[in-house]
Amino acid sequence: MKKIQIIDRSHDQRFMTLALEQARLGGERGEVPVGAVLVQEGEVIGRGFNCPIGSHDPSAHAEMVAIRDAARQLENYRLPGSTLYVTLEPCSMCAGLIVHSRIARVVYGTTEPKAGVAVSQGDFFSQGFLNHRVLVEGGVLAEACSELLREFFRQRRERPG
Repeated sequence: MKKIQIIDRSHDQRFMTLALEQARLGGERGEVPVGAVLVQEGEVIGRGFNCPIGSHDPSAHAEMVAIRDAARQLENYRLPGSTLYVTLEPCSMCAGLIVHSRIARVVYGTTEPKAGVAVSQGDFFSQGFLNHRVLVEGGVLAEACSELLREFFRQRRERPG
């Protein structure tokens, strides 16, 4: 018999709000405002925001930073049973890390039409060659996540010089 997982949407919104807070921190530092939190058993175990510019690290996407934070804290590179909340649909690099770290579920805010691989540029997480399955859900606080990005890029375009 297949086990049915009950998902509490109020928890999803609460944790996505925390991811949005992380995104704002990144935006305040001049980074593209994407944020992430990693949750296990109802507790935040990792958090991060986009910081490739400030860290001089092209892999420093919000998901990467949050997963690395959790792995260090738990002293384990495997994070089974955890849920990653991220304000923007993951790219291929982050999707690979999500699978390798054995994250159970990804909840994203808004789609990334150019580079998102959960739905926008294909469904990476359902590929048959993967040895781990990830449940993916999108659209949680999508408008707030989209608006944060729109406002960041609007201000950037209007900046003199």
